[in-house]
Amino acid sequence: MASLPQTDAITDLLKRSKTIAVVGLSDNPLRPSHGVSAYMQSHGYRIIPVNPQIEECLGEKAYASLLDIPEKDVPEKIDIVNIFRRPEFVQAVVDQAIQLKVPAIWMQEEVIHEKAAEKARKAGIFVVMDRCILKEHRARLG
Repeated sequence: MASLPQTDAITDLLKRSKTIAVVGLSDNPLRPSHGVSAYMQSHGYRIIPVNPQIEECLGEKAYASLLDIPEKDVPEKIDIVNIFRRPEFVQAVVDQAIQLKVPAIWMQEEVIHEKAAEKARKAGIFVVMDRCILKEHRARLG
């Protein structure tokens, strides 16, 4: 595998981010969203679960949608919205992220929605699509 450049947009994003809202985070430890989020949490990121089906996950209160997260619960703002949802649900998540002026949207592996990604970019949001945040973190910041 080729070595990664020392500074690139993804590395910069991971270094400056502190809070990740994970849309579609499952409280089932066997689900990829849970393992990836637990890894990111163990590396110092605050994880905010976004899933209307659960009350809490990884010791954090869960919210039904991005718009349901009260500002008082995230005084430091959301840096990344990490999406673990099927592509047909991505547009609504992106619309909420735009409304909240979130600086970055991360669509996990196999989550691809070009139209939503383009809409986010036009709104000034940095977009990563079809990549695993855990793998990218491990490769860059280990």
